[in-house]
Amino acid sequence: MLTLPPSTRVFVATQPADMRRSFDGLLAIVREFLGHDDPLAGHLFVFRNRRGDRLKVLWWDRDGLALFYKRLEEGRFTVPAPADDAKQVEMTAADLQLVLQGIDPAKVPRTKRYQRPTGAV
Repeated sequence: MLTLPPSTRVFVATQPADMRRSFDGLLAIVREFLGHDDPLAGHLFVFRNRRGDRLKVLWWDRDGLALFYKRLEEGRFTVPAPADDAKQVEMTAADLQLVLQGIDPAKVPRTKRYQRPTGAV
């Protein structure tokens, strides 16, 4: 299981990825398709296959790229739905933990929490 601080940013690609791709192939998707200029900033990038039973997480771990790969024997990973034609969806590190445990984050009841207004300093 991955242990992540709450400040970690997690980006999920909305289009299915070829699970034969490894470090360099997934890094190319991050740069070209998702448009991240600095994929080595420590963010996590999540890729799912077409069937939804395999998930890869790519991240920069201080001194090199790391890859987490999980294959389900039954069921599917449920990731957040994209808004319109978005190429990626951002979710929290806590939501990624739920997805990896087989829980749909959209169906988890949540209490109201404070959120800073966008653009606030």
